[in-house]
Amino acid sequence: MRQPLYQHLDPLDPPDRRPTPPAVPGKYLSLTSFRRDGTGVATPVWFVEAGGRLLVETDAASYKVRRIRRNPRVTIAPCTATGRLRGSPVPAWAELLPDAEVARVDRLMARKYRGDLVFIKPFRSVQAALHRRRPRRTPVVLEITPS
Repeated sequence: MRQPLYQHLDPLDPPDRRPTPPAVPGKYLSLTSFRRDGTGVATPVWFVEAGGRLLVETDAASYKVRRIRRNPRVTIAPCTATGRLRGSPVPAWAELLPDAEVARVDRLMARKYRGDLVFIKPFRSVQAALHRRRPRRTPVVLEITPS
């Protein structure tokens, strides 16, 4: 049986005594949020780890953000770019962070996904030009805490 991604951290422990959580392997994380009827919807997302937290940047108008606002319970698992799971899902909680975190997470993402961004950014620019009527993307940051 696989070990969970994170051990339970006691918030009362001093930071130097807390066990450091192991790194989540890979570049993609399968984030499963739940519809009103309880059906799970998995989405592969880019993520970064900072201070023992998993941070995901996404569009504020996305359906996963709408589902998370209604129900913060999610599951996470390492996956491939197409969403094929590479580990067992772990229950977690997702929370929207303030807009002030977006710039910091942008820098962390740029550092981790430097090579990928060189190829993907031009495609996103073309996509935005083709969909002129679509409102501009407003980024938000999700903090994911495994339970």
